[in-house]
Amino acid sequence: MNVIEAGSLGKRFGDTWALRECSLAIPAGHVAALVGPNGAGKSTLLNLIVGLSAPTSGTITVLGGHPAGSPGALDGVAFVAQDTPLYRNLSVGDMLHLTSNLNRSFDRAFAARRLDDLGIPLRRKAGKLSGGQQAQLALTLALGRRPSLLVLDEPVAMLDPVARHDFMAAVLAATTDEDVSVLLSSHALSELERVADYLILLSRGRVQVAGEVDDLLAAHCVLSGPAASTGDLAGWRVVHARGAGALVHLLVQRPGERPVPPGWEAHPVGLEELALGYLRETDPVAGAADAPDLVASLKAVP
Repeated sequence: MNVIEAGSLGKRFGDTWALRECSLAIPAGHVAALVGPNGAGKSTLLNLIVGLSAPTSGTITVLGGHPAGSPGALDGVAFVAQDTPLYRNLSVGDMLHLTSNLNRSFDRAFAARRLDDLGIPLRRKAGKLSGGQQAQLALTLALGRRPSLLVLDEPVAMLDPVARHDFMAAVLAATTDEDVSVLLSSHALSELERVADYLILLSRGRVQVAGEVDDLLAAHCVLSGPAASTGDLAGWRVVHARGAGALVHLLVQRPGERPVPPGWEAHPVGLEELALGYLRETDPVAGAADAPDLVASLKAVP
């Protein structure tokens, strides 16, 4: 089952397309990382998935075919918006009570037990909690709905490193203990590398990369070799290039089983390096200012 499926999805605000021609099919059971620069369309896509916005074009369904925002979708999708919005003057216990009344189903006993395990007192006002505790409270309220799909928009942006690590660990535990699929938007690439097994990369309102992390990493590598021998790389798609004099380092997409040309060395690539390479692809000179002519010629390689 695909927990999210989009076909030619687009969203326009006035004359500006925030998202266009977005096609995705994310299988269940993954922690999917949604990555992209500011203004890439990430929050727009998340709002479409959870039904807070209607598409201008195309289609978007969740949980095996339910239209986004429909009753069947809302019962199975939980959303933690950016900055983990909470009613700061309500106590934690009041937040549980309010969330229970606003949802058709809410496992209050599970939520209270989880908060107790985290040492978050029910009588304390939400606004008096630390940033990490507020994030954990928002996550608990979402998990208490027992969703099949958990959507998180930049939930760790304001957290310190320890709170960020603990939050990500809780998200990872939810996928195994509660059988929840997760879509997580974040700029914290190092944290995503630890938990994500699926990657969606947005840039300029379009999907640039989508797939399981292991498959994407296997399909890419970094080639290091002499700038004078770049002609040997015909057929290798160069995503990003950086150079230091006569030596260049190229993030490339492997052309099937083709062997590495003589004089070049191939190195494995991690999720963070892969994502950064595609993000920089929109500016071919970024990271390779010493060799702009080389980069331009590499971009023209078929």
